[in-house]
Amino acid sequence: MKQQVDSVDKKVAFLFFLQTRRTEDLDYKMKWDAFNLPIVFDVQNLFCQLNHFPEDEKFRTFLLDKDNKVLAIGNPIHNPKVKELYLKIIQGEKIGSINESNVLNTMVDIDKTAASLGDFAWQEERKATFTLKNMGNKPLFISDVTTSCGCTSVDYSKEPVNPSESLRLHVTYKADHPGYFSKMITVYCNADASPIRLKISGNAK
Repeated sequence: MKQQVDSVDKKVAFLFFLQTRRTEDLDYKMKWDAFNLPIVFDVQNLFCQLNHFPEDEKFRTFLLDKDNKVLAIGNPIHNPKVKELYLKIIQGEKIGSINESNVLNTMVDIDKTAASLGDFAWQEERKATFTLKNMGNKPLFISDVTTSCGCTSVDYSKEPVNPSESLRLHVTYKADHPGYFSKMITVYCNADASPIRLKISGNAK
């Protein structure tokens, strides 16, 4: 199940494996979004188990050559450096070492890395706020924020955060069903500590 698509004047084959039991919901969404690339629904997570993939999902995306040799690992959606690396490889450019001194990283202080939302009726929304302060001397840029499920959403300013200024991440949780939960929010930015992992937990009764 591969499909060739045109990208940067090269033929690139995409193969998607989704580990989920909600196949009907995802199939409907894919049709709604007119997603026409091939997808494998791996309801038993066999693909990850057979290949001994790491727990961190960022390292479950990789670029292969025509002989199925791994050329690069990482998610180009979440990491601009990985995206640039993939494009250079696909375009046939020579890949040299990355000069880390040219990377404009900064330092971030976080008010907390976990927030408990307590006990509440599962039909209610619950909110938490995390504050990131730029402690370095370069602007802080948030490239992406991802959550471990669709029941968690994050609102934040997309503007650069100047040194000594702060950014607030407003997290909203809306339960799909009753039960205890523990959800992860991952922040990708130009900080030395990136990606920054935050957690919310609680009991939706």
